[in-house]
Amino acid sequence: MTGWPVLVTRRLPAAPMQLIVDRCNADVWQGPPEAIPRNELLTRVRGKHGAVTLLTERVDGEFIDAAGPELKIVANYAVGFDNIDVEECTRRGVMATNTPEVLTDTTADLAWALLMAAARRIPQGDRFLRSRTPWIWGPEMMLGQDVHHATLGVVGFGRIGQAVARRALGFGMRIVYFDLFRPPPEVEREYGAEFREFEDLLAEADFISIHVALTPETRHLFGPAQFRRMKPTAVLVNSSRGPVIDEEALVGALRDGEIFAAGLDVFEKEPEVHPGLLELDNVVIVPHLGSATVATRDAMGMLAGENLIAALEGRRPPTLLNPEVWKGD
Repeated sequence: MTGWPVLVTRRLPAAPMQLIVDRCNADVWQGPPEAIPRNELLTRVRGKHGAVTLLTERVDGEFIDAAGPELKIVANYAVGFDNIDVEECTRRGVMATNTPEVLTDTTADLAWALLMAAARRIPQGDRFLRSRTPWIWGPEMMLGQDVHHATLGVVGFGRIGQAVARRALGFGMRIVYFDLFRPPPEVEREYGAEFREFEDLLAEADFISIHVALTPETRHLFGPAQFRRMKPTAVLVNSSRGPVIDEEALVGALRDGEIFAAGLDVFEKEPEVHPGLLELDNVVIVPHLGSATVATRDAMGMLAGENLIAALEGRRPPTLLNPEVWKGD
């Protein structure tokens, strides 16, 4: 086997895996399905010129020290990169990349699946029938919330937030949004979206879909005060990052009827799920499936592989997070 020595911290789909193996001397973690243990990660990254990482691997000064001076790039297999200390990578001259855009529509689809399932109590109905409980149709059986012509509040109006808003148009929904950086007026006009301050959006929206990056400012963006401000008929959907929501507070809000329901793809202490959520019928939970389609996971892998190989060949990676590190043309 020839090529640059690289570490791949989890086996990728076949096509991107082949791309990397054909061009690199790839050390691929083949252990159990859980994340590579930290000590194993630091041992195996030693001497590598590049690494393909997942959100489960922390890339920091210790990681870079363990790799040594040959490390040129860390290619994250995700659009999010809160596992990477980008500032430290920049300081040390290591390129960092992610996989944006290729998963935008797929993640928006998943957010909508959660919204619809939570609003209409689909998983609860499925569990009910599987329990073989005797039943007969009744006027008040498992009543949910109407989605059509309701008000959708989008928190974080970037690519994915806008893709969720685009889907809402087909339901005749009114769209309000909050973002620290407002898009150009033509974007607002395209979706008929109206800007709201965060606290005003909470009180106005029938459905709230979260699409923000995890930062110190967004950690526990949704907590007890925010849930009290929301409508008791509101449905909250999170397909961004788990720690954006205070799960303990969410459990209380769902249990006490402060909000109607929630749909969650991500969790505060992932892969752990708050035990209180597991006991509630008015929350839909799935294991971080936002980008989980065959085509999208393949596209993410191809982009991660292209980023990796470009950096090793001395070309600028397509989705470079710290362009100040790039010394080329």
